Parts: sequence; structure tokens; C-alpha cells
Amino acid sequence: MNFFSSKKQSSVAIVGALMITLGVERSAVGATFNPAPLFESAVSYSTNIPRTDGGVDSTDIYYPVLSSTQNQQNSLPIALLLQGALVDKSDYSTFANTVARYGFVVVVPNHLRTAISPTGAVTGLIAEQQQVNDVLTYIQTEKSTPSSPIANSLDPSTLVLLGHSFGGSVGIAAIQGQCFPTLCTGNFTRPKELKAGVFYGTNFRIGQSSGGLPIIDNDGIPIALVQGNRDGVANPANAQETYAGIQDPPKAFITIPGANHYGITNEDNLIRETVRPTINQDVAIETIARWSALFLRGTALNDKNSLDYVFNTDDTLDQKVSVESVVKPIPEYTSVVSLLVLGVIGASSLNRKKQKLVKNKVLKF
Repeated sequence: MNFFSSKKQSSVAIVGALMITLGVERSAVGATFNPAPLFESAVSYSTNIPRTDGGVDSTDIYYPVLSSTQNQQNSLPIALLLQGALVDKSDYSTFANTVARYGFVVVVPNHLRTAISPTGAVTGLIAEQQQVNDVLTYIQTEKSTPSSPIANSLDPSTLVLLGHSFGGSVGIAAIQGQCFPTLCTGNFTRPKELKAGVFYGTNFRIGQSSGGLPIIDNDGIPIALVQGNRDGVANPANAQETYAGIQDPPKAFITIPGANHYGITNEDNLIRETVRPTINQDVAIETIARWSALFLRGTALNDKNSLDYVFNTDDTLDQKVSVESVVKPIPEYTSVVSLLVLGVIGASSLNRKKQKLVKNKVLKF
């Protein structure tokens, strides 16, 4: 009886100690991590990106300003921002600048085309899937162009997507690696460099025919949907349905209370959005940019602190949002738990040996 009590106490003590240690380490990350941008400022320049169809896209590119003590050579991934339908690239300048300060080169093209939808043809600024490969090809060229202001900072092996409204639907389609009607023209092949995507005010019913629950075959590529609960253009219920259809984690659904469909743009759109926001526009932009950037850093760049902020501490540190998420087990955490189990087994084995030794001594007497 005493032996079993002793073994149980020792095992519990070890488990308790290790779990306390784990708890302290995980809490310390949440308590000490600063979710603010990594860089104090970002700048931009304008260029033209060649298109597969022979045209060009007028484009703004944002990148962080490095201080004398910062060396980010060959380390900045590419973030392509796919615009909402008929929304000019300049309307995303504040959002793009903020995301760039988290360590991304943010590419914002104006993509003019005619899209054929079930309701007819529409001509204007309308994103499409081919932009993913066109932008990647251009960035790879920039990498080898000494005169480019970002040549020495680029990591063209990592591409992530940002998107607004229709552009978000294009991003979701691109992640699935198929050419979807209205969202794509010609053929599309998903590049191996595409690692994650975050989309605001979007769902996979935009630009698509109605039907049952949309199934998002994301092939393990992380997706986050960020949604204002006052969105009068893209129904939040459709976004929630799209989130449920994402097959593979990591995934997250981040709600911004008080934000409407244009919470991501520099100004609200009084013509195309009938519902007014109850959150300050600057606050909405900063919140959307922060959660988008941290999701991308955590999932695509393996930034453990960012991953912990989004999936573990989540909205407890930001009362402006609510978060629903699913994440795969972190390998390091799984390994620690395995060691914990081995430690318990080892402790039990040691106690059995001690008990056997004591028993043998008693028999000798």
C-alpha cells in the first residue's frame, strides 16, 4: 500500500512539475510577446508588373525600412494583396504599410480586366488567379535587379496572400490550385512558393454560383478569414460557412466587432456599403493588419510567438476581436509531452527497483 502511494505521489509530482514548467513557458510567451510591428516604418514605390496576357498591372510595393542594427537580407517574404472588386490599390495604402512593417514585401497591383459572371460582363479593377504567378515571376526578377530597392531583402521562396472581398475569393481559389470560373481565366498552376493566406470580408460564394456548403481543399495551406460583424456586402454567415468548409488546419476565423465591409480600406465606402461601422477606421485597419500579419508570420514563417498569439492567447489580449481557430499540434510541444510520459515511466520504474531492493533486504534479515 505504501509502495503504490509512494509511486503515485512521485509520478504526480513529476507530472505536476513538468506541466507547471510548460504552463510557465507558454504563459510567459503570451505575457511578454509584443504584437506590435517589427519595424518602425515602411515605404513604397510604384512599378508595372507584366501580365501573362501581355498587359501590365500598375502596382505599389511596400517594404519595411531597416535600421542600422537590423539585417533582414534575403529574409522578407512576398505578400500579394488581391484587391476587392472596383477598389483602387491606393485605398489599401495604410493597411499595406502596416503589414509591411511586420516584415513583408507587400505587393498591391491594380488589375484591370473584364470578368464574365452569371449576371453578365463587368469591366474594372477585378483580381484573378493568374496574378499569383505573374507577381511571383516579377519578384524573382526584382531579386536579380541590383537597382531595385528590395533586391537584397527578398525571399522569393515564400509567397503569402492577402485579399479583400472578391480578391479574397480569388486567393482561396488560388490556394486550392484549380482554375475557378469568374475568378480565373485560362489555366492556373499553384506555385510551390505559396504558403498561406488571410482574407478580409470574403467568402467562397463571392463570384461563384449558389449551392451547398463550399468545400475548401486547401491541401494543408493555412487560411484565416477576418470578418467585420457589420459587413453589409459580404454576409458574415457566408464567411462562417466558408471557414467551416476549410478542410485542413491551421485555420482561423477572426471577427472584428463594429467593422463593416470596408474596414480594411483607408476610408469607408458610403455608396457601396449600406451599414456604417461603429469602430474607428484607423483602429479597424490596424487590428485587421495586425492579426493578418501575425497569422502569416506564425503559419508561413514558423514564428512561434506569433503562432501562440493567434492560436493560444488569441482574443484574451485584444478585446476588439473574437477568434475561432484550429491548429495542428506543435511538434516541440508534442515532444515535451512525450518526454513527460517517459519521465513518469522512468520514475515508476525507479520506484519499483527501490521497492524490490527494500524487500530483498527485509528477507535477508
